[in-house]
Amino acid sequence: MSAGLEAMVGRPWRKPPFIQRRWLRWVLVIGGACYLLAAVLTIEVNWARVYEGLERGKQFILAFTSPDFVSRSGDIWDGMLESIIMTIAASVVGIGISIPIALGAARNIAPLPVYLLCRGIIAISRALQEIIVAILLVAIFGFGPLAGFLTLSFATIGFLSKLLAEDIESMDRVQAEAIKASGAGWLQWINYGVQPQVMPRLIGLSMYRIDINFRESAILGLVGAGGIGATLNTSFDRYEYDTAAAILLLIIGIVMALEYLSGIIRERVQ
Repeated sequence: MSAGLEAMVGRPWRKPPFIQRRWLRWVLVIGGACYLLAAVLTIEVNWARVYEGLERGKQFILAFTSPDFVSRSGDIWDGMLESIIMTIAASVVGIGISIPIALGAARNIAPLPVYLLCRGIIAISRALQEIIVAILLVAIFGFGPLAGFLTLSFATIGFLSKLLAEDIESMDRVQAEAIKASGAGWLQWINYGVQPQVMPRLIGLSMYRIDINFRESAILGLVGAGGIGATLNTSFDRYEYDTAAAILLLIIGIVMALEYLSGIIRERVQ
């Protein structure tokens, strides 16, 4: 822009920097770069082990060009069926328990004691990572899908209850108050004032959680909590990369199908 034109129209607007002092910005950038460099240098890397692993990584990637669905087809399909059953059962139970907890965890519709109790349940469920819960439940109930089912149900409660409670707290109060002003009871108020506003969100979150639960079921199998993860872990231990590639392709295919189904359901609901 020429000087004359700039004098006529003025300088173009620019968003002011988050940190006003230029020297402070440079100090933070240089300090962050030094910290990152120091953190990388403190990582102990066994380069000989990395070099040996590159060849196995190459073999694993090449296995995707010729996956083996036949050699261990019985174990693959049994593990996949177990993961699907575990996912569906845990999702149904977890969602069913999450709905009343979410209602109690919404401050705009629940009394304070109920709110604190439900928020405590959500905090405990979210504080414990799935693998830790699975290891604990495997130690209690032994190896098998029961531990995986309980783990996924527990994780679903924390995930769904929190997001659904936040959606209830941000709903349109005018519609809910209109239902209450008409003389509706508490259950009628929830059914006609709250439920229509949060139902699309509930269905979307439920489909997303089913997706997560299926992927988590493959991970939980690594610690003995049932599912296809046990077969996948055995394939890696035996260096059967073609079988492992087949299992991963099946997992990717099911996740993509769930994503497509979730999109159709959300479109129909909305």
